[in-house]
Amino acid sequence: MNTLTDEIQTFHGGCPHDCPDTCSMVYKVKQGKLIEVKGNADHPMTRGGLCVKLKDYEKRHYHPDRLLYPMKRTGPKGSKQFQRISWDEALDTIVDRWQGLIAQYGPRAILPASYLGNQGLVHGLNGGDAFFNRLGATVCERTFCGEGSCTAWLLTVGPTAGVDPESFIHSKYIIIWACNSVSTNLHHWHIVKEAQKKGAKVVVIDSYASKTAKEADWHIAPKPGTDGALAMAMMNVIIADGLVDHDYVANYTVGYKELAERASRCTPEWAEAITGIPAQDIRKLAREYATTAPAAIRLGVALERNYGGSQAIRAVTCLPALIGAWRDVGGGALQFPVWEHPYRFDVISRPDLIPEGTPVVNILQLGRALTGEIPLETPIKSLMVWNTNPVTQSPETDKIIKGLQREDLFTIVADHFITDTAAYADLVLPAAMGAEMEDMILSWGHLYLTYNTKCVEPPGEALPNNEIFRRLAQRLGFEEDNFKWSDSECLEHYVAWDSPACEGIDLNYLREHGFARLKVGTKDDRAPHKHGNFPTPTGKCMFYVEGAKNFVAGPFRQMYEGFQPLNDLDPLPDYVPSRESADSNPALAARYPLSIISPKSHGFLNSCYANVADKIKGQGEQFVMINPVDADMRGIREGAKVRVFNDRGAFEGNARITQDVNPNIIVATLGYWRQLNEGTVNCISSAEFGDMGHSTTFSDNLVQLELA
Repeated sequence: MNTLTDEIQTFHGGCPHDCPDTCSMVYKVKQGKLIEVKGNADHPMTRGGLCVKLKDYEKRHYHPDRLLYPMKRTGPKGSKQFQRISWDEALDTIVDRWQGLIAQYGPRAILPASYLGNQGLVHGLNGGDAFFNRLGATVCERTFCGEGSCTAWLLTVGPTAGVDPESFIHSKYIIIWACNSVSTNLHHWHIVKEAQKKGAKVVVIDSYASKTAKEADWHIAPKPGTDGALAMAMMNVIIADGLVDHDYVANYTVGYKELAERASRCTPEWAEAITGIPAQDIRKLAREYATTAPAAIRLGVALERNYGGSQAIRAVTCLPALIGAWRDVGGGALQFPVWEHPYRFDVISRPDLIPEGTPVVNILQLGRALTGEIPLETPIKSLMVWNTNPVTQSPETDKIIKGLQREDLFTIVADHFITDTAAYADLVLPAAMGAEMEDMILSWGHLYLTYNTKCVEPPGEALPNNEIFRRLAQRLGFEEDNFKWSDSECLEHYVAWDSPACEGIDLNYLREHGFARLKVGTKDDRAPHKHGNFPTPTGKCMFYVEGAKNFVAGPFRQMYEGFQPLNDLDPLPDYVPSRESADSNPALAARYPLSIISPKSHGFLNSCYANVADKIKGQGEQFVMINPVDADMRGIREGAKVRVFNDRGAFEGNARITQDVNPNIIVATLGYWRQLNEGTVNCISSAEFGDMGHSTTFSDNLVQLELA
């Protein structure tokens, strides 16, 4: 492939970012340089458009602050003082330091930390797991996003993709529950808007007036963490009003009697006292939903982010079967379509290489692990970070920084920039970007496989993640075949090409076309559970799960096969209160009276792009949305610098006084860089787990607010 030509050449690309849309893209290259990136107009979801983050993706490849060479620290940790070294020196240093630690402490003294900063099957996702499993390192459990939701979903309906996101075009009643689609699922939102223009009613349930809520026909704003009460009250109304599809329930569900008994106490009046939503609105919502077919629910990840959030998701996931919504094309619920994608996580991650008894550290509690708050038989003496930026993304960030400042912690970070986390590294490794490596991109928001072409060389000495691990494996003498595979060979092994979902699709097809829809029905005929056929042990939707166990059950679940369940679960869905709220913890609320929500930023992709001037300009400087009642009480005026704090930490932002948030709630979006601001929102976030799957509690935090 010759890209050193004056002619503009085009190549297939795939957006590698942590987003359900997984856009198919078109790379344009001239004289070996990426000059333009566009959405693929032929892709039925992407439709030629990219979000504000990606619309000038080529500029990120050539950003002046990009890391180009391996660097070693020369000043205090956090000072960002580094000097250039060679790859040989960097890799030899890593191997020498690790071998010394292994000799003294054993391999468990080494901890990997990564997530979905890159969703590629080869260079992102679980890309380094096989290496660290072979090394015998402590396992990094990653439950940033969706594991509580996944546990609840699997318990109720099993590993099904549910409603095809494209089938929402046929829906007549659409509930977007805890998802700001305009900012985080834009290409599905276009389909929802088309359905709305055709007459569908769009209801957004979210605790503040997001961009999506403002485009809905009806915005319902429950207090944070009370969605489970709303869902249970909807069940109450549907059952009490005789709106149950009894034929569907009798044939394709388990546990209706027990569910109905529990829901009988969950009246709209009961829920009004908890959620703040008028009882008459709850009745209206339940009746409209139950009597307008096809009815579809889009479950957002944010729904899990309170203690009790996963039980709320179980309740929401029961609703479609209760009214027989699954009978219709465009009826049912949508969570993560990834369940029907034929990825071979066992081959990617090699959990079989994990030595028996290996400890697990959850990345949400990284600060606790690094500071010794979590007792570990083998202390963590080395940390390698790639595809994540825990100093902004993980909770309790002050503890993480305290841990990263340890002189006895040997830290390596592979990234594109000197991020908040890389600033504390001993070695920084320059990583390749999207157009610089071959890969397939995980799709957790639609039913397409997406291919990404390597069409330009990385600048400087940047390397793809998988090449970094290949070189380390070679130096350490790992002989397993997977550590010697080329990127193309990895792709041949990482997808179950012989599965029914891949009929007529292979890697060559993807190289030619850029994407392919899985063979799982079309948007016009897909109704996978019209006659039940749920991939559960009974083949039915499980309202009641006898002997229910709590597992880590997200896309990385195969990393933890053989691990013991976390605990027993309630066999039925229910409302479970938050840990930190005025109702559940009045003593704490007396000190910290405001609930805080920390949704994704519109202009950033987690912390990606939050160091880019035009993206910051579009997103705005770090801000805090405050209701006028709370602002007046504290003498805060529009634009004033405010400080948000609790016992875990503090951050500052500019006041945005608005009716978009209700009294006693504030909103500060995620992704801003600490080195560019006075703290960031995760300084105040708790690292306590939610009720299932070691899920997050990013929206289960009480704070106080004052003028800075």
